[in-house]
Amino acid sequence: MTDDALRQQAESKLKALAGPRATLRDDQWAAIEALVVGRKRVLVVQRTGWGKSAVYFIATALLRSLRTGPTVIVSPLLALMRNQIAAAERAGIRAVTINSANLEEWQEIHERIAEGTVDLMLVSPERLNNPDFRDQVLPKLAASAGLVVVDEAHCISDWGHDFRPDYRRLRTLFASMPPNVPILATTATANARVTRDVAEQLGQDTFVLRGALERDSLHLSVVKLPSAEQRLAWLAHILGELPGSGIVYTLTVAGALEIAAYLREQGYQVAAYHGSTEPAERIAAEQDLIDNRLKALVATSALGMGFDKPDLGFVIHMGAPASPVAYYQQVGRAGRGVARAEVILLPGAEDKEIWSYFEGLAFPPEAIVRTTLDALERGPLSTIALETIVDMSRSRLETMLKVLDVDGAVHRVRGGWQATGQPWKYDADRYARVAGERRAEKNAMLEYIETSYCREMFLRKHLDDDKAAPCGRCDNCTGQHRSSAPSALDPGAMAAARERLQRPGVEIEARKQWPSGLKEIGLSGKIKADIAHEEGRALGRLTDIGWGNRLRAMLADDHEDGPVPDDVFTAVVQVLASWKWAERPIAVASLPSERRPLLVASLAQRLSQVGRLSYLGSLAYDAGSPGRQFNSAKRVQAVHRTLVLPQELAALTAATTGPILLVDDRVDSGWTMTIAAMLLRQAGAKAVLPFALATTT
Repeated sequence: MTDDALRQQAESKLKALAGPRATLRDDQWAAIEALVVGRKRVLVVQRTGWGKSAVYFIATALLRSLRTGPTVIVSPLLALMRNQIAAAERAGIRAVTINSANLEEWQEIHERIAEGTVDLMLVSPERLNNPDFRDQVLPKLAASAGLVVVDEAHCISDWGHDFRPDYRRLRTLFASMPPNVPILATTATANARVTRDVAEQLGQDTFVLRGALERDSLHLSVVKLPSAEQRLAWLAHILGELPGSGIVYTLTVAGALEIAAYLREQGYQVAAYHGSTEPAERIAAEQDLIDNRLKALVATSALGMGFDKPDLGFVIHMGAPASPVAYYQQVGRAGRGVARAEVILLPGAEDKEIWSYFEGLAFPPEAIVRTTLDALERGPLSTIALETIVDMSRSRLETMLKVLDVDGAVHRVRGGWQATGQPWKYDADRYARVAGERRAEKNAMLEYIETSYCREMFLRKHLDDDKAAPCGRCDNCTGQHRSSAPSALDPGAMAAARERLQRPGVEIEARKQWPSGLKEIGLSGKIKADIAHEEGRALGRLTDIGWGNRLRAMLADDHEDGPVPDDVFTAVVQVLASWKWAERPIAVASLPSERRPLLVASLAQRLSQVGRLSYLGSLAYDAGSPGRQFNSAKRVQAVHRTLVLPQELAALTAATTGPILLVDDRVDSGWTMTIAAMLLRQAGAKAVLPFALATTT
């Protein structure tokens, strides 16, 4: 077939995919030709909405017509997979997916692949690290694939804003592929360093197609307001003026829930969307937005890569992401199929503190890594078992293990991980440079907020787009800055926002199960009802945009200890007054605090006075404070070893005839409260009701 005939066939496939008026861009054809004719490895870095998916769908159709094997697409999100399968079907491509949500379909899918009735298969990167899939399914796919596609390829690079260790093992897959099997990697958000890194991992002679990242429909602006209630009231005002529907991004789950609740009270049809939202609810919420049944989804970054609504009219950020690259990717959801889309950032004074809360990409210190490797040298261990040996949060521990797996130092096996015995070097210089990149990204985001130059040019330059020029559309280019004067805000909306944000009280759930690996201290399985505490309450979450701001400042490490402030105590009383407990407490006890003993003691004593409750005293640490631990097993071990019930408190507890209110300044993992409640229950407490000023969950 001649090149002209092949291009005509490609144009025909594009029209089936995107409509009769669609025509291939020259760069799209260059990528398709390199894959189909040249059988090359190709990296495409193009703006969101450019048509990267059209490249791999058309290449798939053309390669299948040449009787090659099916295309395998590594795709990061179920939402992205759903959109891709729907698009593939429009182009007449038979597509399937293998992911954790459709285990019951796997056997049928494998049979269809063997029969040759599947053109395209999507897999999640996490599947690549599943031992059965990696050892049994992946080799067959690699041997029979006609094309391999890596979507959102910036995730491969640890220099990228959204590095995912599971993607790193793709380098091993690339190395095992026959040289005549084309590979395509696509992304909209890769600067020069990430582009080089991904291209190197694809292999020598990678063909890189990098285009200008301008989005001529986006109108960027920043609105600076001093308080959270003013930002909320401004949001409620502007939402009524913005055409169509869109996304309101928040930095935290708590923020998404809080803002969605407020906007509903203001009469808007909105829904909250975050990482803990049930899959079925996510699908329904996405479809409601696509069908314009919602004015907005109020979402965390869980709504990101792959969500496709061409007529999305606006993206608003309540709080700034920690990276200009991440920000440009999120705002790229808007304006793909409309002439104008509004992109508005409302930064908050608390943003930097929230960024610090979610830091976790830095590679652990060498001592921790060596401890992990030494433990795995003695035999396979599960992640849960490793938590009793290595003091890291589970998410960071799993990330570290995945990196070590890719580096060849450990290997995932059924039930856990095992050291390979291969030599491994701790690359301190690289880890430090990556951490430096993260710090630079945060500083750049702060510069974006304050810049008086073109905002789109600023963002594109951070993506190393050498074609970046003033956009002529943003608030700085036009001089048309949105009003941010507090006096212009509706007093009723302001009052409602203030009431919503200052509404105190969140639940503290009781732990149900002891961490694994603690049988030697007598703690295993379910936490028995006769030693467990009841559901508790906290004044607020540290990640809230309302009480969180007040509590973060008050509980900061550099904040001087002192008695509980009157405004905080008034709010605490409100929480207790609205607490629908089964039985009112008759006594108060407190937990010991090294950092804030005056705060905790004064809170407990004032509650005893106002509530006419007996103050029983404080628990104590027998061998000094347990310090800080980063996973449940280590935390329980430390608190169990150090926390005790003084004799006088034990005697008073035994004499109580009703529930005890147990008071602390903050709850992180909840294990200190759990063990303190166990000690009180074992001493005779009828029930324990936890209360803290703040919770981090």
